[in-house]
Amino acid sequence: MLRLAVLALLLANAGYYAWSQGLLGQFGLAPEEQSEPQRMNQQIRPETLQILRVTASKPAAFGASAAAAPPAAAGSQPAAPSTEDGAAVATAADTAECLQAGVFDERQAEALRAAATVGLPADSWVMDPTPIPGRWMIYMGRYEDIETLDRKRAELRARKVDHDRAGGAFEFGLSLGRFSTQEAAERELANLSTRGVRTARVIQERPDSPGFTLRLPSVNDALRAKLDGLRSAMAGKTLRSCT
Repeated sequence: MLRLAVLALLLANAGYYAWSQGLLGQFGLAPEEQSEPQRMNQQIRPETLQILRVTASKPAAFGASAAAAPPAAAGSQPAAPSTEDGAAVATAADTAECLQAGVFDERQAEALRAAATVGLPADSWVMDPTPIPGRWMIYMGRYEDIETLDRKRAELRARKVDHDRAGGAFEFGLSLGRFSTQEAAERELANLSTRGVRTARVIQERPDSPGFTLRLPSVNDALRAKLDGLRSAMAGKTLRSCT
């Protein structure tokens, strides 16, 4: 039986090979041909086939410019955007910059706010709250006269301790340093005590107070020409870039 099964398998393989190679075509036994002439014969109305060229369209610009454009009259062609207009808009955007000045105290800010209200468009400027932090000072004094002050200055120079006149309400006195926090001032006073400074103390030279910064978010040439009217109200401060 095994021998008959092997023989049948060999005959089957030989028959399949003869059929697939077209050797049995004269007996009407052959696979269907898939050559190019037969494929061409299977086409349906090939003369109606057209090859179209697809052109990628540019995405519409984001914004309200398209919606704001007036509708074209019936039968007319829509006008192409002006190259000069587009260049002008781009130039205006490129030249605009953000400028700011400050910090101003409440009195200075009130005077500047009044000048800006008169001289600038209402939507072109803003006063940003910018708190002014307090300041602490290592202080020596108050001395009775300038002669006593000069003797203390000579002693500090001999100890090579940096100092300057305290100024303002603290005359006649000396400042051995100004600091943004009381803790920093106390640490420096401890260092100075190791160098023989005995009569200095930490005081608050200036308390925390409200402050304001003038900001102009988009200054173009037209607005820049109006800024001169603010100079007298800016307390000596100058406009600088916001960045």
